[in-house]
Amino acid sequence: MRADHSGRKEAREEGQEARRLLARAHAENAFAAGEAILEVRDLVKHFPLTQGILFKRQVGAVKAVDGVSFDLHKGETLGIVGESGCGKSTVAKLVTHLEEPTAGTIRYKGNDITRASGRALKAVRRNIQMVFQDPYTSLNPRMTVGDIIGEPFDIHPEVAPKGDRRRKVQELLDVVGLNPEYINRYPHQFSGGQRQRIGIARGLALRPEIIVADEPVSALDVSVQAQVVNLMERLQDEFGLSYIFIAHDLSVVRHISDRVGVMYLGKLVEVGTEAEIYEHPTHPYTQALLSAVPVPDPEAEGKRERIVLEGDVPSPANPPSGCRFRTRCWKAQQRCAEEEPLLAVPENFTDTPVDQPQRHPSACHFAAERAAVVPPAGG
Repeated sequence: MRADHSGRKEAREEGQEARRLLARAHAENAFAAGEAILEVRDLVKHFPLTQGILFKRQVGAVKAVDGVSFDLHKGETLGIVGESGCGKSTVAKLVTHLEEPTAGTIRYKGNDITRASGRALKAVRRNIQMVFQDPYTSLNPRMTVGDIIGEPFDIHPEVAPKGDRRRKVQELLDVVGLNPEYINRYPHQFSGGQRQRIGIARGLALRPEIIVADEPVSALDVSVQAQVVNLMERLQDEFGLSYIFIAHDLSVVRHISDRVGVMYLGKLVEVGTEAEIYEHPTHPYTQALLSAVPVPDPEAEGKRERIVLEGDVPSPANPPSGCRFRTRCWKAQQRCAEEEPLLAVPENFTDTPVDQPQRHPSACHFAAERAAVVPPAGG
């Protein structure tokens, strides 16, 4: 009996190793398909939990990001979506080196920048800039718009000589659709949408190649959201930018993204193009997210099935074994608790032609399509 159990365990481990190799091969093929400007592999960030006042000891860790891998290609927009607390913003901070990773690698143009510091980190940060979520707290209220946008020039004086900075700041204001004469105004004199444009102008100041936008429109009105998203699309074409676009709003992400990654509890559970994710989702969590988005068509809204997830999101300090979504998944079986699904093309789609949208990475043992009305592409 024990020998039989041991044999099944070995076979399961061999199968998991084979799928791991397939997942790695898929990542290599994606890299070969185009120029990857940023490569993230097995990125991990654990925040320690400690007890004691004088003699602190670690009693656990919050696993905010736990093995995230993706590529960002030149001129591409990669959207990242998921519930609050799933690790999206932590990924943004790790990529921009606002947080140090616990493990994993980040490569920019083939160079490992994971542990970059000093001059090397300064050079990297010039090319990877960030637009923050809150347009009210991300701007210093005691600085003028000219000082805020021109501050990167103080850190990187080689980009703009002192005598040329005022002109460059006014050009940036004009690029993002603001009056160049506003250069001496303060943040409190602007609306939310205008403040976010100022934040985008600051991000563009050093002519970066990558901009990480952490929920840049979530604090704005719907009409202003459309203006900012359209602005970012125009600037991407004008400056050849690559975006990592993080948001809750699935419609906004669909409007701007070339590829979409869905995160759950520190891991990517499904990655694909806009059509693959929105029209052919195979992971149960992605299907539940899409079913929760309201559709502006009463007839279609009445026909579609709403997927209601039961239970709360597990604690990232103590995630479930195996598949992290299994505690809320209607497809969960014993295998889901024993074996962690890899982010790879599901077994039941391996024989599907490569050009079919169902054939994309999904971290589910029982991945399958589910008919659903999807949110329209809006912005």
